[in-house]
Amino acid sequence: MCYAFGWVAFLVSNEIVTGGVTGLSALVFFGTKIPVAVTYFTINAILLIAAVKVLGWQYCIRSIFGVLMMTFLLSLATIFIKEPLLEDEPFMACIIGGILSGVGIGIAFTRNGSTGGTDIVAAIVNKYKPITLGRTILYCDVCIISSSFLIFHNPEKILFGFVVLAVSTYTCDMIINGIRQSIQLLIFSDKYEEIADHINRDVHRGVTIIDGMGWYSKQPKKVIVVLAKRSESNSIFRLVKRIDSHAFISQSNVIGVYGEGFDKIKT
Repeated sequence: MCYAFGWVAFLVSNEIVTGGVTGLSALVFFGTKIPVAVTYFTINAILLIAAVKVLGWQYCIRSIFGVLMMTFLLSLATIFIKEPLLEDEPFMACIIGGILSGVGIGIAFTRNGSTGGTDIVAAIVNKYKPITLGRTILYCDVCIISSSFLIFHNPEKILFGFVVLAVSTYTCDMIINGIRQSIQLLIFSDKYEEIADHINRDVHRGVTIIDGMGWYSKQPKKVIVVLAKRSESNSIFRLVKRIDSHAFISQSNVIGVYGEGFDKIKT
């Protein structure tokens, strides 16, 4: 819904072409007036048929659901939104439309969803050629956005399309990293047993106890190591403060955590 609203209300209504199958559908619409939803569904249906044969059904199930929902929501949005919400402000429309599009795609990706389109093309190419998914998607998007010059004969339209691409990509990364961001906590406390028990029981996170030594006091210390989601950090801080207000805590961001309770191990 977020993607469809941002794309229809701010981008296509201002004749701004984006990447992906939606951008290709916009080009067809501007050139032939064929409804965007019709072209979007047709192109994705062809790509999904190819994907089923090449990649198998398991990859395509979520993509089929995403394509059907996007087709319905794009049709709905074009019915109710006839005029751009921002007129004579194409750059601002790029920023707002790009943010809304990026948020929508980011939320879908955090649940391992897919909107089909160039994702399918990239997956098929990646199976046979050593080209990364991101690079293939980027090549497709650049070609689609650049093709808008054939219709509008206006270099500004191409620049606006690249602005949308940059904003939506950055926003999408922020959404994904913000939700999946994990942290590592090192907790130094004499009440480590009680803290560890409560983290296990109340926060449902695993705890590792390692041996250390305070160099100033020359006394042995137990250090609690916890890997958790960023959203769980406040609960852990409150728990530690309640048990030992003099505890020492170090928090750091980690690039990725894979395994039980976090992301799947990828190869």
